[in-house]
Amino acid sequence: MFAIVGFVFLLICVFGTFALEGGSMAALFAALPFELITIGGAAAGSFLMANSLHDAKHTAAGMMKALKGAAFARADYVDLLSLLYLLVRLANTKGAMAVEPHIENPTESAIFQRFPKILNNAFARDMICDYMRMVGMNADDPHQIEDVMARELRKTLAEELHGAHALQNIADALPALGIVAAVLGVIKTMGHIDQPPAVLGAMIAGALTGTFLGVLLAYGLAGPIAARMKAVSEEEAKFYEVIRAVLVAHLHGNAPAVSVETGRKMVPNPLMPSFRELEEAMQATQVG
Repeated sequence: MFAIVGFVFLLICVFGTFALEGGSMAALFAALPFELITIGGAAAGSFLMANSLHDAKHTAAGMMKALKGAAFARADYVDLLSLLYLLVRLANTKGAMAVEPHIENPTESAIFQRFPKILNNAFARDMICDYMRMVGMNADDPHQIEDVMARELRKTLAEELHGAHALQNIADALPALGIVAAVLGVIKTMGHIDQPPAVLGAMIAGALTGTFLGVLLAYGLAGPIAARMKAVSEEEAKFYEVIRAVLVAHLHGNAPAVSVETGRKMVPNPLMPSFRELEEAMQATQVG
């Protein structure tokens, strides 16, 4: 939503100052649809040539995510840490076999069912279950587990960032595509060189609209959205880093509360719950 507000403000500043300075909005808007089709169509075609169908869908989903913001709020981190606390505490007090029913069938687990958003997040749910299952299979070397988890998270983040990179490539190409549209306008103008100055002036204005539009779309729309997509993906990746931190701390033999505190420190600062807030949440889960 904040991205939409920013773009609207950008349009008001750009077109508003143009109109206040006496610019002809009629000439601009007359050429705008045709230039937009030329530049937008060329950009869309280039994007489809450079990416697979899966990547195109992923980029579209990423753009929607950029408008909505990151999927995880402060309460989601509290829930995640509370869930992990219950699991590692169960493993510490009753052994790995006691955790097995919860990780083998999380949809039927009384622990997972208390945190529906995490239960419905396939990647987070499977990550927790897979690595706790590995611990139950005697893969208890914390350094080895940490390395495997780190490599998986790097791979996942790289895949998530592909949409942002693809859109940034289009943003880099848009000014040049605007020049293509402008050159076509100049060619059209030169083909009507025998027309009176008023007609030629309107045609030249239309040609320059292509350059203007390419630069505006690149640096005022596509580039910022690509940057926002990257920021959102990196912020959401922190959610899974919390899982890694807690499970690795658990493998190092730390007490459940210490393991969870290690994970709390991995939460992004604006979303990080306080020590007391998390402690109260964990106490509530024990009572529940």
